[in-house]
Amino acid sequence: MSGNILIIDDEIKLLKLLGMILSQENFNVKEASTGRSAMTMLEQFEFDVVLCDVRLPDAFGIELVRSIKTKYPHLEIILMTAFGNITDAVQAMKNGAYDYLVKGDDNEKIIPLVYKALEKVKENRTRIGQKPAVSKGFGQIIGTSPLILQSKKLAEKVALTDAAVLLTGETGTGKEVFANAIHEGSDRKKNNFVAINCSAFSKEILESELFGHKQGAFTGAVKDKKGLIEEANGGTLFLDEIGEMPIELQAKLLRVLETGEFIKMGETKLSRSDFRLIAATNRELENEIKQGHFREDLYFRLNVFEIHLPPLRERKEDLKILAKNFIDIFSRKLHLSNLQVNPDYYKTLEKNDWKGNIRELRNAVERSLILMENNMLDAESLPHYSDKAVPESDSLSMRSLEKIHILKVLQYTKGNKAEAARLLEIGIATLYRKLEEYELR
Repeated sequence: MSGNILIIDDEIKLLKLLGMILSQENFNVKEASTGRSAMTMLEQFEFDVVLCDVRLPDAFGIELVRSIKTKYPHLEIILMTAFGNITDAVQAMKNGAYDYLVKGDDNEKIIPLVYKALEKVKENRTRIGQKPAVSKGFGQIIGTSPLILQSKKLAEKVALTDAAVLLTGETGTGKEVFANAIHEGSDRKKNNFVAINCSAFSKEILESELFGHKQGAFTGAVKDKKGLIEEANGGTLFLDEIGEMPIELQAKLLRVLETGEFIKMGETKLSRSDFRLIAATNRELENEIKQGHFREDLYFRLNVFEIHLPPLRERKEDLKILAKNFIDIFSRKLHLSNLQVNPDYYKTLEKNDWKGNIRELRNAVERSLILMENNMLDAESLPHYSDKAVPESDSLSMRSLEKIHILKVLQYTKGNKAEAARLLEIGIATLYRKLEEYELR
């Protein structure tokens, strides 16, 4: 089987080594050392599989996966990570990565994984011709309840301006979907939409990710790095969970918003960036101000236009249409046909308060498709929410039930352990330990 492979890594020795290994398998290989050059190559050549490092000098591999999959949905992407960054790689699976490799592992693992990814690419190419176009912009926002329509109307209006937007609401209500829709509805849509979760990084790493750094700025800064503020020039910067940003960085962010100027870590000269800011939080920022955790001047600069996203429990009339959308997405992913839905399935969904909101509903629908029997979605497919579900097992012990559940999830992911760990909401190391324990390896 031949295939076109793109390798992205700024470690030149490793880049050349991987290129040699794959070329010996008669793959057509091209190499890139930066995210920018990789995106240029993707525009110029047709690729099947991308091997990408998590940390690049001008891009964050986790976000690069999303950008590549959005533009080239047939591609499969294998992340390469250092030992300490497995969490990053697993997170990237949510953005569409196929699997990951740990740097330093036996190179013999690369070839079989690439072949598996190529098989998936074949399936993708077949499916794309049948798959309806992915909704963009405000088409991503699903629901007809008055509350969501009001939020959507506000977002549509502010999208036409360049005003800063503050999205508020509980976790899982779809703040990033709204942010992306506002970007797509603006004059900046042809430029980058750059997103980062402020709670996911330490102060030092977050500062480097946002502002960039010069070589030697701190231990481990072996080369210059472009920050996300610079990447967002001409486009939109989305700061999720801004209430988690360390207060020292808030002052630096305020300066950028007021002047458009910033200084990279370890740099002395000013840089400029023209970007539109959208921020999101599930915290009450006014209370954070009173407690000294958030700057009042930054709050007023962010809160030019606030849009509150309602929790799912306050828009339960949208439950069915949201569930149908997720059923459609995951049934296509699994190539399911003749799928039937018992009315008690939707009634069971309506009983729950959905504290995790749309994100929890999405996960519940995906799990129900794993657990259903005979292509029928019913109340028993929703064990966490139904009081009617009775396990079909000779043993009711937690150990037995957990083993059955892990087997079903692995069957659903076709043996992809990283994806299985994501669905089970456990670490990849924990999954391997359980597989060893249950003698499932």
